[in-house]
Amino acid sequence: MRITAIRATPVAVPFREAEIWAYGGRTGMVSVLVEVDTDEGLTGLGEASAYPSADIVLAVLRSLDPFVLGEDPTAIERLMKRITVAGTWHHVKSTSPAIGAVEMACWDIVGKLCGQPLVTLFGGRVRDHVEYFYYLSRKSPAEMASDAAAGVAAGFRTLYLKVGSDDPGEDLARVEAVRAGGGPDALLRIDANEAWSSASAIRILAEMGRFGIELAEQPVSGRNLPEMAYVRSRIPMPLLANEASWTRFDQLDVIRHGAADVLSVDNQMDGGLLNLKRSAGLAEAAGLPVLKHSLGELGLATYAACHVMAATPNFLAASQSYASLLADDIVVAPDPDRAAPAPGAAGAAIPGLAAGAAGAAGAAGAGGAPAGAVGPLPYVNGCLTPPSAPGIGVSLDAGKVAKYAEAYARDAASFTFQQRDPGRSPTPLLPKL
Repeated sequence: MRITAIRATPVAVPFREAEIWAYGGRTGMVSVLVEVDTDEGLTGLGEASAYPSADIVLAVLRSLDPFVLGEDPTAIERLMKRITVAGTWHHVKSTSPAIGAVEMACWDIVGKLCGQPLVTLFGGRVRDHVEYFYYLSRKSPAEMASDAAAGVAAGFRTLYLKVGSDDPGEDLARVEAVRAGGGPDALLRIDANEAWSSASAIRILAEMGRFGIELAEQPVSGRNLPEMAYVRSRIPMPLLANEASWTRFDQLDVIRHGAADVLSVDNQMDGGLLNLKRSAGLAEAAGLPVLKHSLGELGLATYAACHVMAATPNFLAASQSYASLLADDIVVAPDPDRAAPAPGAAGAAIPGLAAGAAGAAGAAGAGGAPAGAVGPLPYVNGCLTPPSAPGIGVSLDAGKVAKYAEAYARDAASFTFQQRDPGRSPTPLLPKL
């Protein structure tokens, strides 16, 4: 079997509401759908987040042709070595989602060829269901309290919000409101995206500690690991590395410096699904749990990684998803073929991560809302079940792909990140004091 073509289709899928955070926002998600064709008629599916832009992803995909066309799609290690070494991507650590999308499509081919779902190929299930968080877009405190209640009612046990405002008082007010709306058992995860200086992070997180923070994600620069370790030693909640840990090479440095309690890992930023498994293995050897980062993914990439997480023991905290924001998707989602998890039972709470973790998610479906009734994918109590069909186990909805490819061609710019708050400085400055 040989690869004959790589086909790419950029799509723009709308959000139900805008994603707004301290540095800007977007009204939808742009992804590049990748199809890898073979001379035996099998086609593998992959997806690349448009990071830093769809144009750059498409250019990278074109550059991969000399290293991929004519090659055996089942020889994934060989392919990735050709791309990273001969293609010189090892100098920049393979940080293009385009590379991960091609690798993802090759795994889809392997699964289809042998009639097995990816979860089996990556070691078999250690869990039947994979847990995700509920993303709260930045709004007024009262609106965020209401959104937090909706997330808990839909069965999600982890609520995620961005911090790093110019005025720390705004962050404190939103966190307090989310705690009130989500209730005492919800896990609150905050993400500063490197916004703070060390002194600011220590001061602000000390104040936020009273709200029971599960994880503080990347409060300071990920490029100064000794300082990050210093902050970790002086805050009252565990520190989650994100910008500091996008590739295996970065993760190894974070571990060496003792700079985080939990690592965020990402197949799209580190060359593919096999490296996602390797990242988790590095962290497991260091005694650390992991969760999956998302640059923004549709159902194809979400389910692909879901297989790996279901087969890997130390994905213990809720991973990132856009379940609460996406209005639609481009996959024909499978029906869950296993019993739904009980509220809060999908992933055992990590000891020490937050008070009240054991009963997180409280009463899924409280107030009459059906558990999992959020987003276009079949989340149940905040979880997805890896499909049992061969490969990734999903197919593309041709009508929706055409619809959202046309939306991208018509007005891609309106779906991408822009500064959307005219009251803010046009020049974001970091760190904030």
